[in-house]
Amino acid sequence: MKWSIGGVVAGLIVGGGGIGLMVAGLVWKGRATRPFAARRAGVMAHRAYVRDLTRATDQAIAAARRAAGEGEPAIVTVEAVERLLRERYGHEHVERRHAAAALRRGFREHGCAADCVTDAYG
Repeated sequence: MKWSIGGVVAGLIVGGGGIGLMVAGLVWKGRATRPFAARRAGVMAHRAYVRDLTRATDQAIAAARRAAGEGEPAIVTVEAVERLLRERYGHEHVERRHAAAALRRGFREHGCAADCVTDAYG
């Protein structure tokens, strides 16, 4: 078996690339688990929280309207919004004031003053 210049160059390129990847893995160990931009990650987490809070509010209002009998007002509580946010969206800590504010906003958007009752204003 003879050594050719093309084989040696190809071996050096492949071997050098492999060694380069191993060194990069040692230097940047654990980097992939951290966000590249902590501020952007915080902003995205806040946006997801607000989006999930809005969805939980909409679901609570819809469920209360379905559960209300004919001619009865739908009763939507802040507790129901908090429970939905914990159970369906996995948020462990939900502030009551955030849930109440989202519920007040949902009441205005869905026109609930005529057929709903809430404890979000208290």
